[in-house]
Amino acid sequence: MALSQAGTLEPEELSPRTRQRMQESTPTGIAELQLSPEQGERRAGAARQLRVLLTPLTPLAVAGRRLPQKRLLGAYGGGGGGGGAEGRAPAGKKLCLEPAPRKPAQASPPGTPPAGSPAGNGSDGVWDAESDGSDGAEALPDGYSELSAYERKRLKNITENAKFFAALKLHESAAKLHQIATKRQSRVTRRAKAKKAEDETVRRRSMRLQRAEPSGIPMPKMPAQPEAEEYPQVPAGPLPMVPEDQMGNSKLTENVLTTWMRISEMKANDTEKRTCDMKRYEDSLNSMVLSEDNIKKVVKYRVCSMAIHPSESIIFVAAGDKSGQIGLWNVNCKSEEGAHVFIPHNYPVTCMHFSPFNPAHLLSLSNDTLRCGDVTRAVFDEICRSEENLSSFDFLEDNASTAIVGDWDGSVAVVDRRTPGTSSELSADIGFKRTRTVHVHPVNKQYFIAAGSVDVCIYDVRYLKPSGNKPVSSLKGHTKSVASAYFSPVTGNRVVTVCADDKLRVYDTTSLSSTVAVLSTIRRNNNTGRWLTRFRAIWDPKQEDCFVVGSMARPRQIEVFQDTGKLLHSFYNLDFLSSVCSINVVHPSKNILVGGNSSGRLHVFKE
Repeated sequence: MALSQAGTLEPEELSPRTRQRMQESTPTGIAELQLSPEQGERRAGAARQLRVLLTPLTPLAVAGRRLPQKRLLGAYGGGGGGGGAEGRAPAGKKLCLEPAPRKPAQASPPGTPPAGSPAGNGSDGVWDAESDGSDGAEALPDGYSELSAYERKRLKNITENAKFFAALKLHESAAKLHQIATKRQSRVTRRAKAKKAEDETVRRRSMRLQRAEPSGIPMPKMPAQPEAEEYPQVPAGPLPMVPEDQMGNSKLTENVLTTWMRISEMKANDTEKRTCDMKRYEDSLNSMVLSEDNIKKVVKYRVCSMAIHPSESIIFVAAGDKSGQIGLWNVNCKSEEGAHVFIPHNYPVTCMHFSPFNPAHLLSLSNDTLRCGDVTRAVFDEICRSEENLSSFDFLEDNASTAIVGDWDGSVAVVDRRTPGTSSELSADIGFKRTRTVHVHPVNKQYFIAAGSVDVCIYDVRYLKPSGNKPVSSLKGHTKSVASAYFSPVTGNRVVTVCADDKLRVYDTTSLSSTVAVLSTIRRNNNTGRWLTRFRAIWDPKQEDCFVVGSMARPRQIEVFQDTGKLLHSFYNLDFLSSVCSINVVHPSKNILVGGNSSGRLHVFKE
């Protein structure tokens, strides 16, 4: 429908039948509706904003009263799909209009259409465009006469469907199923636990299960067993040099002591220490092999330290384990009597040296004592006893009369073997949390190097005092605990360290400045764990610039490095070497290498 500019309603866009019905209901002589300008604007706005939306009605809802017929939303001009943008309502706005209840018919004022006309039936002159004119074709109850044909047909379908579903009796079936399910759930109940009767008889138990003695028969008393000691306790003072396993056989004891004394009396050739060319040294390393005869279990537990006698006639090795035992092995003796075990300490033997001045003396250090095994007197003398935990020692003089001793608490002590008593001459705090190893410079004996947690420093023993000691040089770069630090054997111009950060470092100590530069760094696995002794890199006494260290690599091997970081040689044997040799020692004049593992077994590589 369209409105004229004057505000009149023009049915030019209605269907022919609708126009015919409007003409029949319009009084004669009235061709159009006369509206005031204000009414025309309101109707034009309503025509642009209203759209017809049918509301579903049920028969129960319309019984006895007149219900809403239509719901109007949107723009009327766009209801047919061709109204355009001008006839649509603004976005987001909705208008819902429902017809008001009917009032009694009143006399219409002149110029207005009758109440029964489309213009006066409460729909503002809007007729259903889908109506086919069959409004009175079917007889419907009162209140249905004003519905369109679509609404009447829809209500009829709804009524027929409701009757069909009522005939199926779905509600009754659902109620029965619900009752059955409820009954099943009520039957499933938890079984109540039976209460234990108070007067229930107690089960009979035998006297053995009750751990009670039979009535009238006393149980025999078990003899008290002495508590087993993990390690034998060694008394203080001098100890006789008697092997553990041959307490009553003096002949075997005499044999081992005689061998040691005999090789100590033979003076080694006083050849000047020199370094051979690298090619010749590599050839000597390649000539050293391991055989089955040169493997023996010398001590009972893990090897913590070793020393080799400087004799060139017989290979004589000493090994100390974690229980305080010291094993002496004559490698040249192929019988079972070649190795003997002594127990001069109560705790792990962490450091051992044959005296450079008198090889008949073997000095060994444990946590509480420093002892000297004198084969000439067949006794282990006590040189120093300390309440602190001792870690390592080295000789300050060529005659081995004085020594520098490191403590696990970080301090160092000076011990003089010539003075009576077992106390140290001086105890000095060097500022370490702990001191693992100490080593004296081979040329300038007043200098010694100490390796601690992450500190490696060189000190002058002449200026040591109880506290406030300053190092001569510091070897920086370690990020974790240092296991060892040793000077090179001939000149002392190199220092090699083993650190837990999986690195070997070689320092240039030619000039002892405040900070020593790193010469080379070797990256490798130094993590031995708790069951293996930590690696210690030791210099070959015959070669100034080469050192030996154990390895975690497979196959198990002992490696030889040059101070530049180059790997020169690896000692291994697939048949006879199957364990990690953490502690190693090299003969000072012959091509002999001995490695000790965590089970007390020694392996000798020789030409």
